[in-house]
Amino acid sequence: QVHLVESGGGSVQAGGSLRLSCAASGFSYCMGWFRQAPGKSREGVAAIDAPGNTRYTDSVKGRFTISKNVANGTLYLQMNSLKPEDTAMYYCAARFPPPCDFDVRAVSYFGQGTQVTVSS
Repeated sequence: QVHLVESGGGSVQAGGSLRLSCAASGFSYCMGWFRQAPGKSREGVAAIDAPGNTRYTDSVKGRFTISKNVANGTLYLQMNSLKPEDTAMYYCAARFPPPCDFDVRAVSYFGQGTQVTVSS
């Protein structure tokens, strides 16, 4: 069992920044962030594997950065240049298989989510 608790969401104007944190009771090979906007399916945003390799969905490349601190059990998502279309509930994810693809069905654990709202 892996417990994930997200924090750091909020409301910002377009162009602003937020940093999400996920306190994890344990780290799996693949860890990541997914999001779900109202009326849309949950989608992968960023993932990081044990060696530190990262992957991003195309819409956030160059704006978002995923990182981790295994020593303190925290996963991060730095979000810069936010756009209204980034508005969603953001979920921390753990235990999905390599190569850490964004297959929602393969994720074993999600946190409860943190809301990000970007206004124009």
